[in-house]
Parts: sequence; C-alpha cells; structure tokens
Amino acid sequence: MTRVTFQGVAGAYSEEAIRQYFGTAVETVPCATFEEMFPEVEARKVDYALLPVENAVAGSVAGAYELLLERDLRINAEIILHVRHMLMALPGTQRADVRRVRSHPQALAQCQRYLSRYNLQPEPAFDTAGSARDLAASGAPEVAVIASSLAAEMYGLEILEQAIEDFPFNYTRFFLLGLDDPPRAQRPKTSIVFSTRHSPGALYRCMGEFATRGVNLTKVESRPRLNQPWRYTFYVDFEGHCQDMEAEAALMGLLRHASFVKLLGSYPAATTPVPAPPLSLTGCENKGGEEL
Repeated sequence: MTRVTFQGVAGAYSEEAIRQYFGTAVETVPCATFEEMFPEVEARKVDYALLPVENAVAGSVAGAYELLLERDLRINAEIILHVRHMLMALPGTQRADVRRVRSHPQALAQCQRYLSRYNLQPEPAFDTAGSARDLAASGAPEVAVIASSLAAEMYGLEILEQAIEDFPFNYTRFFLLGLDDPPRAQRPKTSIVFSTRHSPGALYRCMGEFATRGVNLTKVESRPRLNQPWRYTFYVDFEGHCQDMEAEAALMGLLRHASFVKLLGSYPAATTPVPAPPLSLTGCENKGGEEL
C-alpha cells in the first residue's frame, strides 16, 4: 500500500488532499512539521510527502519553497484541493449555543465575516484538525471549531454549518514529492528555481529564454535568499516537460545567464476542481478556504 506523509494531525486538509488523489487505499503518516517529512521519504520509510505550496486566497505557504530549494526530493504531481471550512461541535450542540470558535489563525481569518455576523469569539489554535481532536476529547457545548469534513468524521463531531469561508473559490495547491521522477504525462508542467547575477537586465535575459521560444510561464515568484540579504531566488512554473525541445533549449539558455538553476521536477498538471454543491443540512445557512 502507498504510504504518504503530511504535516498535521489526522483529519488535516493535507490528508483530505491525499485521499482525493489516491482514494481510500492509501496509508497516511502525520508529521509535526514540514521539515520532518523529507527524511521520511529520503529514508524510504514512506513513498511520498505532500507539501502545501500555495493557497488561492492567502498566497504562498511560508517555508515550503525554501524546503524545495534546500532538499532534493522531486515533484511527482500537483494536487489542487477545494478547501471548504466546516463549523463543527459536540453532537447535540446547536449553533445558537456556540460562543467561541477555535481553529488555525488562517482558518479563522478566512471565516472572519461569518464569525462577525454571529458575534463569535475566535480562539487561535495550532491547527484545524488538532482543534477538532481536542474538542472531541474534552469540549464544552459553547465551543465550536473550524476544520474539514474529514476531521468531523474522524472525531465524531457534528457539522453545524458548511462552507463558511468568506471566499468560495478557495483552493490549496500541493506538491507530491518523491525520490524519483514520475513517468512522462500527456499534459506536463515543470517547476524550476534559479537566481540571477546582480547586474542590469539579468532577469530580463533569463525570462527572455522562455519568451523567445514560446514556452508559457504559469507562475513566477521571487523569494528572499536566506543566506544573502536583499538577494532573491525566482520560482517558475511553465507548461511542458523539461525534455521538450523548446523547454530544453530555454533551460540551456537560462543556464548561461543565471547564477544557478535547479530543476524541481516535471509532473502531470492538475485541473482545478469544479466546486461541489453545498451539503444539505437542516436549519443551516448555505454559503458559498489554505492548507492548515
């Protein structure tokens, strides 16, 4: 059976993304931090690690891209999860009974309008699924949490209201990381990281290698170099495989201009899923959030 590690506790949105990609025939292995996942794969204790890298609302996930630069795991796939925040509480609790809501700070921020509408007091916690686990173990009827539907199922909590996030089109993008390169896909995407020399036009010349060959860039992001203040690395995604003729020529040209280039992987491109219709919950208001 395939084994995949993720950051968080059982019921995290990362685990939901793993199940979306592999189905239920997969073994998930929680880790406390992103950093702890990489040695698990490198020692072949698990087959893959799932790393959240970007959220459509909150932007890039802090620290994720730096780990891709520092370590040598390869991107095997990208997974896009439609994140839907659920308000849940102990069985028998009514929404009118709730006074306080616990969750990861990002989840609370992404549901701020809902919390304000009902005058609910937010209480930041370490993560979403952990909040659900702790509430199930020793909760109070006036306390609810924001977490995934998977967390509610795992910890026996009752969903009081679903999809309470402020922005309905809230997606998190993940990289599935492994030791080897994946088979070539019909619709591939490639991710790289590079740094330019500190000279006029350096970035222009680097990016021009792709533009002149018609290689379509889907993401460009600069990140600070942690070992060199006020210097930056550039993370780029482009359509196609690194061994495609035009892409390979662009990468060879990039090597002539950049101070370093690292290929993170060529992998199957994901399609953003169509949002599912709201669940039908009696007495609930249906409304149309980052991997936490």
